[in-house]
Amino acid sequence: MASVHESLYFNPMMTNGVVHANVFGIKDCVTPYKMALLVLLSELGRAGAQLSLLERRRLNRLLLPLLQGPDMTLSRLHKAIEESCPNLANSVQIRIKLMAEGELKDMEQFFDDLSDSFTGTEPEVHKTSVVGLFLRHMILAYNKLSFSQVYKLYTALQQYYQNDEKKAGIDETDMELTNTEELEGKMEKEELDVPLREEEISCSGPLSQKQAEYFLSQQASLLKNDETKALTPAFLQKELNNLLKFNPDFAEAHYLSYLNSLRVQDVFSSTHSLLHYFDRLILTGAESKSNGDEGYGRSLRYAALNLAALHCRFGHYRQAELALQEAIRIAQESNDHVCLQHCLSWLYILEQKRSDSCVLLEHSVKKAVHFGLPYLASLGIQSLVQQRAFAGKTANKLMDALKDSDLLHWKHSLSELIDISIAQKTAIWRLYGRSTMALQQAQMLLSMNSLEAVNVGVQQNNTESFAVVLCHLAELHAEQGCFAAASEILKHLKERFPPSSQHAQLWMLFDQKIQFDRAMNDGKYHVADSFVAGITALNSIEGVYRKAIVLKAQNQMSEAHKLLQKLLIHCQNIKNTEMVISVLLSIAELYWRSSCHTIALPVLLQALALSREYRLQYLASETVLNLAFSQLILGIPEQALNILHTAIEPILAHGAVLDKGCAMFLVAKCQVASAASLSPQKKTEALELAILNLNEAKTYFAKVDCKEQLRDVLYFQARLFHTLGKTQERNKCAMLFRQVHQELPAHGVPLINAFK
Repeated sequence: MASVHESLYFNPMMTNGVVHANVFGIKDCVTPYKMALLVLLSELGRAGAQLSLLERRRLNRLLLPLLQGPDMTLSRLHKAIEESCPNLANSVQIRIKLMAEGELKDMEQFFDDLSDSFTGTEPEVHKTSVVGLFLRHMILAYNKLSFSQVYKLYTALQQYYQNDEKKAGIDETDMELTNTEELEGKMEKEELDVPLREEEISCSGPLSQKQAEYFLSQQASLLKNDETKALTPAFLQKELNNLLKFNPDFAEAHYLSYLNSLRVQDVFSSTHSLLHYFDRLILTGAESKSNGDEGYGRSLRYAALNLAALHCRFGHYRQAELALQEAIRIAQESNDHVCLQHCLSWLYILEQKRSDSCVLLEHSVKKAVHFGLPYLASLGIQSLVQQRAFAGKTANKLMDALKDSDLLHWKHSLSELIDISIAQKTAIWRLYGRSTMALQQAQMLLSMNSLEAVNVGVQQNNTESFAVVLCHLAELHAEQGCFAAASEILKHLKERFPPSSQHAQLWMLFDQKIQFDRAMNDGKYHVADSFVAGITALNSIEGVYRKAIVLKAQNQMSEAHKLLQKLLIHCQNIKNTEMVISVLLSIAELYWRSSCHTIALPVLLQALALSREYRLQYLASETVLNLAFSQLILGIPEQALNILHTAIEPILAHGAVLDKGCAMFLVAKCQVASAASLSPQKKTEALELAILNLNEAKTYFAKVDCKEQLRDVLYFQARLFHTLGKTQERNKCAMLFRQVHQELPAHGVPLINAFK
């Protein structure tokens, strides 16, 4: 149920609203980069009325990230200023050059002149403004330096300028070998709002308190909203280790290290960092001073709660249960109802397989509403809807419940939960077999704008909900034979959620499944078998099911039957009804292929009863088609046609292209079989109608490149044309059949003795 700690971003440097720099251990110090900023502020004051209103606005917007951010190279600083005001950028460059190439007294004079900004009846800078505080901090820090430290600062400034000169010389050499137009295009795309690249961050030395806080808040925001723009896990960990080297008690750095370790699924490092975060939170005394004696206990119970959430995420349910019991015990002793509500939510997650978990969840929702916790209440409603969807409740009741939770979302501007709700609706419609409604919900989420304020260039919907909806969209396109569109969606997913991100497993599974289905349609069973290992690694149940499908296609009936029986027992134990029905349909097909048609009927009836009980309409329609095929094989095609009319409509409206083709092929078979007892004229009309249905089936199979089914249709059409005496059409179908048959030889199974 997402994050459960409502105040994980406590600031250990704050005591009753006052910042204590000594807690951090690093005060503001003068660096060459900060001297460059001082030059910028000085030149900005000199320019005065010469600057246009637009240029002044741009510079004012630029100053805050420059003052708060980490040190950057002179070239990047010059580029940022140049985008706002080219003339001022040149003045800053010349001033820094004169100071670096001049003498030490020039730097001394520069700092003496800075104090003039505060003098006069109308000073250029107010002392209490952001710029004024920065200037005063720098002047004080410079005045405290000894002569040797001043000289080191001067040599550092020279080195700072010389490094930029060397880099500029290298860039000029490269520019001669590079197309000028391409270079200009690249320059236009770069913006200051884009996070700094790894090579441009200089955290080798100690950062000031403000710089460290800005760096941590920026990276934490990027990890939440757009992980691809954040630093890579290895580089971010390196910077955090460097930060902690100068101040091991910086709690927020430990928490960001915890988030970074979660990205790469490192259970040891994430646990280590999480425990250090709460240890440092207590050591700084922030909790105890701001919250009284309850401070230490508050940190301890939330530490246990977060540790339980961490273990639950990695599948360590026994350890999660022990940590949760500890959190509940401490929260009860402190009478902390908010913490207890979070504990109750996680308790449901740990015990959701039990029969009484629904009662537990309903109690959690009621208590969350009572204590004014809309986030927890909404998550509880979402979980109840999900549980009741699997229990077979009607769609209208589920949508009404989700409508109530949506009212909470919009009332409290819970943007993340709005996305989760829409993604849940998409998944529910997919579960019930309504692909059109699922597509509509997916498009709704993709067209929405997030309510959260994020920086320019940062993706607004880079969340798990967004990944889930895109995966469903890719699968829907693949089912309709639009493989190019599905590939584009998956390509977009790979760019937005790289393999190292926490939601990458979603698109990896869907990508493997789509490629598996394409290989099976193409008759390349050895290729499909190669995807089974990847699917199993991401979803063991799905992987075993796909392995059984491959074995069935390769005519290894006994091995496939053993595998499906084991999978059936396992899915029944874990109450995975959707997979149980799919396994039953595959077992029935095995009985057909083994000419045990009567044994398949009870299996199909069991699948039909389950699909109707749990209101899985699409699976129910597919089961009816299988029953119709059984009736056809048993010699009652008229009855098969009757039940086909009740099941084919949902298939044609919401089904995959392959299922539509199979349904039309089955209709044609039943029409031909039932025409045997008709008069010659009606028989001819029935056969011609069957040929039309076969043409439609052939179009569907060709769209998904299903050569095996296409071969069967061509064979059947050739036989029908031969019966009707249409020699030319028969020969054409026979020629096409021969071409496909040579590409895809039969595997010893009668051509028309299978439904799919």
